[in-house]
Amino acid sequence: MFDMMKMMGKMKEVQAKVKEAQEKLVDVRAHGESGAGLVKATVNGKKQVISLDVDSSLLNADDKEMMQDLIVAAVNKANEEAEQIAKAELKKSTEGLLPNIPGMDLSNLGGLF
Repeated sequence: MFDMMKMMGKMKEVQAKVKEAQEKLVDVRAHGESGAGLVKATVNGKKQVISLDVDSSLLNADDKEMMQDLIVAAVNKANEEAEQIAKAELKKSTEGLLPNIPGMDLSNLGGLF
């Protein structure tokens, strides 16, 4: 029989685990590069840019537009990786806490993404 109180307790446990996972995302690092490594971006699990490395060969006024495009591409790649890492961390932190209910997607639980 379905025990509502037990399920509510599990939900509180899931919320606590999600909050813990969110707090750890600031320490996660994801990397992206473009232009065959001429531009490299590092973001954390909260998709904040941590560092940006632009090869000195791109520091030419004539290449400004290309450099901007490469920066955007590198940051976007790093953010995609950060999202995948964050989803994996969330899944790992809540694994086994709730039953596998078809159609129930916890990837957006707690506003993580």
